[in-house]
Amino acid sequence: MEREVMADKSQSNWEVLYGTRHPYKAEILKGVLEENEIQAVIINKQDSAYVVIGEIEVYVKRNDMVKAIQILKRFLADD
Repeated sequence: MEREVMADKSQSNWEVLYGTRHPYKAEILKGVLEENEIQAVIINKQDSAYVVIGEIEVYVKRNDMVKAIQILKRFLADD
C-alpha cells in the first residue's frame, strides 16, 4: 500500500514530517501517528550498502501536518 500511496508523490499532497537514520524510530513514530488517526508512510532512502548515506523519511498528508507536528514534538521530547 505504501508504494501505491506514494507512487505519484510529485502530484500528491504528502510532505516529509521527519527524517532519521534509525528505522525503529520511524516505525514508532508512524505507529503513534496512526494511533492519532493520521495516515503516515515511511520511505527508506538509505543506501543499501552504506546505511550512513540517506535517511528514512516519514510522510504525512499536508492537511494533517499541523497535528502531526504537535505529535512529533511530544515524540521527540520523550526520546
